[in-house]
Amino acid sequence: MITIVSGTNRPASRARRVADYYATILAELGADYQLLNLAELPTDFTSTALYANAGTHPEFNRLADQLAASSHWVIITPEYNGSFPGVLKAFIDGLPYPGAFKSKKAALVGLSSGGQGGLLAMTHLTDILMYLGTAVLPQRVRLPFINQDLDPELGLRQELSRQLLHEQAAALLAF
Repeated sequence: MITIVSGTNRPASRARRVADYYATILAELGADYQLLNLAELPTDFTSTALYANAGTHPEFNRLADQLAASSHWVIITPEYNGSFPGVLKAFIDGLPYPGAFKSKKAALVGLSSGGQGGLLAMTHLTDILMYLGTAVLPQRVRLPFINQDLDPELGLRQELSRQLLHEQAAALLAF
């Protein structure tokens, strides 16, 4: 099972739209997948589900269990202020260590409205995931100028963006 993580809690985010597109690719490849949307996190989870409260919040636990049920992850992360969203880091911090991460495999997709395509976000996230024991697929996909690339009907306008995501998904299945 592959879990596609929409790495922000922003409502109607571009990351969620890219996650939905990635799901169509995995379906075409015949892979079992599920979507995990950080917009479903409880708004107060940093004070009610972490640290001394670890394991006590049913809604946080539902998302953590959903992620734990997968051997492979695809994390779609926008670039916020030169890194990935704080809500994604807080979610990671709330997961059981090392069990949630050990022997997992992850593919990363970065997106930004600028020309870097989430490169800094993916670099920071790669460092953290590898520290926690997750193998990160070297084939990371950057989606720059995402505002112009996203299309309601095609998913992504740029053929290169679509090709890179297809190639990454195939590599993840073999990883």
